[in-house]
Amino acid sequence: MTTPSSGDGPRHTDSRNDFSGTSHGPVVQAAAIHGGITFHVQPAAPVGEWAVPDEIPPLTVRFRNRDRMLDLLDGSFVRDPDRASVGFAAMYGLPGVGKTTLVSRWAEKGRERFPDGQIYVDFAALRGGTAGADVSEAAWCCLKSLGVDAAYIPTALADRTRLLRTRTAGKRLLVFLDNITDPSHAVALLPKGRGSVLLVASGSRLGELALDGALMMHVEPLDRESGLEVLADRCGAGTVAADPDAADEVVRLCGGLPVALHVAAARLATESRLTLAGLAAELADEPRRLAGMSLGKDRSVAAAFDLAYRELTPEAARFYRLMGWYPGAAFDTGVAAVATGLDPQRTADALDALTAACLLEETPDGRFRFHDLVRLHAAERAMEEEAPAERPALVRRVTLHYLALTALADRAVRLDRLRIADLGQLLADVPDPFTVPDGPAPLAWLEAEHRNILGVLRAAAREEELHTEVWQLAEAFTVLFFHHRHLGDWRESLELGAAAAAEALVPAAEARLRSLLSRPLMDLGEYEAARRELDTAEACAEVADHLVVRASVQEFSGRYWDRTDPARAMEAYRSALDLSTAAGELRGAAIASYFLGCAQDAAGEHRAALDTLRDAHQQLTAREDPRMAARVRMAIGIAHGHLGESRDAIAELSAAAEILRAEKATHYEAQALVALADILEGSGSAPRDVRPHLEHALKIYEAGGSPRAEELRERLEEESGAG
Repeated sequence: MTTPSSGDGPRHTDSRNDFSGTSHGPVVQAAAIHGGITFHVQPAAPVGEWAVPDEIPPLTVRFRNRDRMLDLLDGSFVRDPDRASVGFAAMYGLPGVGKTTLVSRWAEKGRERFPDGQIYVDFAALRGGTAGADVSEAAWCCLKSLGVDAAYIPTALADRTRLLRTRTAGKRLLVFLDNITDPSHAVALLPKGRGSVLLVASGSRLGELALDGALMMHVEPLDRESGLEVLADRCGAGTVAADPDAADEVVRLCGGLPVALHVAAARLATESRLTLAGLAAELADEPRRLAGMSLGKDRSVAAAFDLAYRELTPEAARFYRLMGWYPGAAFDTGVAAVATGLDPQRTADALDALTAACLLEETPDGRFRFHDLVRLHAAERAMEEEAPAERPALVRRVTLHYLALTALADRAVRLDRLRIADLGQLLADVPDPFTVPDGPAPLAWLEAEHRNILGVLRAAAREEELHTEVWQLAEAFTVLFFHHRHLGDWRESLELGAAAAAEALVPAAEARLRSLLSRPLMDLGEYEAARRELDTAEACAEVADHLVVRASVQEFSGRYWDRTDPARAMEAYRSALDLSTAAGELRGAAIASYFLGCAQDAAGEHRAALDTLRDAHQQLTAREDPRMAARVRMAIGIAHGHLGESRDAIAELSAAAEILRAEKATHYEAQALVALADILEGSGSAPRDVRPHLEHALKIYEAGGSPRAEELRERLEEESGAG
């Protein structure tokens, strides 16, 4: 819980976000921002009841050959009580050789083998261009796919992997980990259910996985016959049959890699004057022209990309080059328009041209992405042909785009939160796209875009002129992580933001971001690092002489000391209370009182805790914050229980549970129900009066996938047996 503030919260005006151009997208128009900018927001997928995961990418081209490998997979993972209970295979081969397509075909062909679903995790997207993907984040993705609510996903990797084994036990699942680089990541994500299969795809051999029982499968380039079939599929069997020698040469020059063959064949299909012989001659000559490129062993394959690129119109070619610099994993039409500075129609035309040339693929959710080799080629062309200033200009455009949308999403989730950034000019007169009819839910949009936002933050942090925008984006972005605990991403975004605030000489922002950083660090068990950040935050807050920021830092310090030193925790909370009161920040004072009361109760000062908590409840009720007021009421009930005042405890906990249910705060409702059951049981109530509360809490925990569900289930079974 952060220390919030009334209205938009205190702001620190330190810079002006001026920019021009037009930002477009396919769905929801927010409105014009100063400078002529118009934002369109792609709605995230609707949030509904959990469905069996079906995530492995669909086939977008006709599948050719690989019959031997399909047979090997079929034969290796038949259900046999004498074999290992879980199948495990590692596929390795050159980029673009078709590993993902092979798995997609096998998954589609054997769908009935996995009645409990198919899960897909792309480690390239998790890495965001950096080495060492976060296996903890991959475990988060798997648990979310299995229906575990974000509130119940543990913070530590060990706890996540244990919960993953529990959630996969008794299920038959296919789990596909694409673009993996570290063998230990695969082992950590093995499902447990008999008949399940874990498939791993990598550009390197990962031979260590053989020691863990993985079937090692080398995916080789397509042979001559299969390559010819790919050409025939795309440009017609008659074309291939008319000049078999030239067709053979095209397959050879493309290295048997499907990604290169598709690009080459697309030219034959769309350029009526181009012949197979002409294409073969161009491909044979092209590597010499590309000698200066840094594609390494993939340089010969890049010939197919470069020939297709040279056939694009000048505008589509420039669009291709610039999007090679886009720092996110995928993009929608609106982001592409922002990045390239084109209007909607010209953006759509460029996207059509690139998809027709097989240089770009459209994903099922309406976004677009490059194959890794194609993106590298596009970036190489940009380095060769664009002016040096174009790359930072593109990064600035997409940073401002995501800053505006993330700030609007942040405010849509909670308006009265402490914010240092003064974005009034950037957001002036902009209707909130997250509140218009059929607009995206802010948290769902942030979740769908969060890896793109992190990629933009990384790129912007490397630009000296964007320090202000980096810390402002990091501050707004943190709203996602209060609800969805992507701890590695949260930590990285705050580290980037805090460093940027320090460079921009905005001590209030640095204090705020470093105090926020203590949260993921403590969740990750890095307590000394959290303490260092809090010490720095306190010094920055003193320099800024910002009362509310100082109060916020004290509150976070209290959360730190709660673990080991209740007296210091209470001292910090009292300081936060006094500072908020002095600043006239009454909601922040109420939150500090809540934490102080909880600390007093934990320290055995139950009567003092009741006084403190009642004051917090009164203040929050006056400020029409029923959710937080109900949480305080739950704490009051627990304190009454500690004093043996069962009747008061039951009344407070019952009321808290009812309000939290109305507020759809089911996580906290379940806590109140369990606490209520404990009080009833301790006061001698009949099991029939206790059981309904536990059953309701169990239903909430089961629906969200909470690890506490098993604990409650066992408790109910024991009580049934005792009865």
